[in-house]
Amino acid sequence: MTPKTAFDLIFRRAVTASSATPVDIGVSAGRIAAIAPRLDSEAAEIHVDGKLVLPGFVDTHIHLDKACLLGRCGHDNGSVNEAIRAVAAMKRDFTVEDVYARGARVLERAIVQGTTRMRTHVEVDPRIGLRGFEAIKALRRDYAWAIDLSICVFPQEGLTNDPGTEELLIAALRDGGDLIGGCPYMDSDPVAQLEKLFDLAQAFDVDVDLHLDFDLDPSWWHLDEVLRQTERRNYQGRVAIGHASKLSALPPREFDAAAARLARAGVAVTVLPATDLYLMGRDATHNSPRGLTAAHRLVEKGVLCSVATNNVLNPFTPFGDCSLLRMANLHANVLQVSHAHRLAECFRMLTDRPARLLNLPDYGIALGNPADLVVIDAGVNGW
Repeated sequence: MTPKTAFDLIFRRAVTASSATPVDIGVSAGRIAAIAPRLDSEAAEIHVDGKLVLPGFVDTHIHLDKACLLGRCGHDNGSVNEAIRAVAAMKRDFTVEDVYARGARVLERAIVQGTTRMRTHVEVDPRIGLRGFEAIKALRRDYAWAIDLSICVFPQEGLTNDPGTEELLIAALRDGGDLIGGCPYMDSDPVAQLEKLFDLAQAFDVDVDLHLDFDLDPSWWHLDEVLRQTERRNYQGRVAIGHASKLSALPPREFDAAAARLARAGVAVTVLPATDLYLMGRDATHNSPRGLTAAHRLVEKGVLCSVATNNVLNPFTPFGDCSLLRMANLHANVLQVSHAHRLAECFRMLTDRPARLLNLPDYGIALGNPADLVVIDAGVNGW
């Protein structure tokens, strides 16, 4: 018998992805202490009444440091480079307090939308220095009660062509940066940037998360070099790429070949529907391409994938309410996902798959894990 005071809280009649029949979930000291058809306890209760209960959502790619900028600029930037230039012109004037305030707005909205784990990319270069990084560190500390925040420091405007940036990246990694990222298509020597980023990752024993191949020209890409570096350094399972919109421009045979190589190298892919749709194909006068890589098709080929937010209310994405559910819906809608198992996969790319991408050891609805739960008004067959 379970002691009547063993739990602080019980979720009654919860349906989970692994249990189509309702179960009770007992919580003690913020962790899942029991899962059973019926728990006998006098603890406080939340009656789920057969609704779907998921572990907290995981956002693998967002930019807190440059969110909520539309009040300072327009949103008529027609390309990736124009959006980068627009933010670059503003970030020289960013202060720690400014970045903190804008990042807090986004974090609070994400939390109430069910996000409990997040990886944010933070720009580090001689224009912004470490001000954005310091603000995000403070946010990580102040919002730790509700969300686990991982910080990826990266050079947005280049590395080999931007003296002083490498030293700032090293300083950030020494002072709490969790991993390193990059943007090789903005560098005068993309291959050299990738070599340096992997050198730093190995030196600090951290993971790598790159902005990569963010256009629709499949005649060239940097994916080959990322795969080579990953395999040469035995970094399988520790590398992710974001956007990779070039993959959306490949015919089926080439797409399948790229997916096989990604799966073999253990390189994960994060698609960012709101930004990719907004910025890709803008020069088309008709029959505009979607520019959104079909993550569910990559998953079927063995690639680890996630769907994430990227930007909120800035020149890269002048929309957004920090809802990952909306991102999964957008991905499914635009890519015409119809089969039930593929629909379910779209939502797994908000939960257990991004948790694997972040190498989280204590994620999911299982005994001993944090009781970070999201209740969806749907049965297990309706998600």
